[in-house]
Amino acid sequence: MKARLTEFALDAGFAKVGVCRPESVPELAERLAAFVDAGMHGQMAWMAERMHWRGSPATLWPEAKSVVMLAEPYTPDHDPLAVLECHDRAAVSVYAQGRDYHDVVKKRLKRVGRWLIEQVPDAQIKVFVDTAPVMEKPLAQAAGLGWQGKHTNLLGRDLGSWFFLGAIFTTVDLEPDRPEQSHCGSCTACLDICPTAAFPAPYRLDARRCISYLTIEHKGPVDLELRALMGNRIYGCDDCLAVCPWNKFAQQGRDARYDARPDLVAPPLAALAALDDAGFRARFSGSPIKRIGRNRFVRNVAYAIGNSGDPTLIAALSPLVDDPDPAVADAARWAILRLKEA
Repeated sequence: MKARLTEFALDAGFAKVGVCRPESVPELAERLAAFVDAGMHGQMAWMAERMHWRGSPATLWPEAKSVVMLAEPYTPDHDPLAVLECHDRAAVSVYAQGRDYHDVVKKRLKRVGRWLIEQVPDAQIKVFVDTAPVMEKPLAQAAGLGWQGKHTNLLGRDLGSWFFLGAIFTTVDLEPDRPEQSHCGSCTACLDICPTAAFPAPYRLDARRCISYLTIEHKGPVDLELRALMGNRIYGCDDCLAVCPWNKFAQQGRDARYDARPDLVAPPLAALAALDDAGFRARFSGSPIKRIGRNRFVRNVAYAIGNSGDPTLIAALSPLVDDPDPAVADAARWAILRLKEA
């Protein structure tokens, strides 16, 4: 059954499949509690909520006997770091340059799950894609898909860095795979490149300093110390992923819906600063960017303009000084002052 399930999942578009037990990572609860107790989750209150489920997959659904972890690549066909040198342009994380992966991966997971139910009529399944209290990365390592690198993201010897994860919890008893071990060796490329020094130690992330967290999860003004370090990154950050040597083995993305939209590879900052709520919603329909809302997005754009060193962009900021959103207005004033000083 496991071999047939794997074959079907690969035919359905996934790049790799592995299985583990719900109780395969008993240290999850302790690791999560230490992370939250240290306050490193920042404003992500959802990490502290329902910790009894997030830290124990077996508690999340006691009837589950197996967790099927699946990987789906979205490897870019361009250098994601090149845009960082174009200071009047915006840097958008590769995963957000195409279609929202939540929708694409979940549909594929459901297709695999329906097939399993057809083969085992009394089987039950639950599918998860990044929105439930499931710690996908440790489970994926337990299932042999890859390992959590020193930047805490998942790497695979045959996948590189660029892939999404999906999980199927099931009552079907499937043979588990061997857990993967770390193959980072002495490499510290991902730690060294981080613009904000968000890694206090290898394999540890302080989300409060992570640009992905700051641009997506953090509400309100960003600390002054960190604004200047964000550069032109307005949604996410790919630095630690992009420099990983294991990317030479990365598989190409198989779904055209993940291909980068031309208007998101390096969009002009001035045009993004002019977006009102309706314009923002229209432009980012079907994109994961839409979920942070116009205000947080334009706040990020204002920080990027402030870091551009280009005083001609002050004109794009002027209308935002009196923006109804306090964080946007604060970001615009900070950016204008920074450009004038420069």
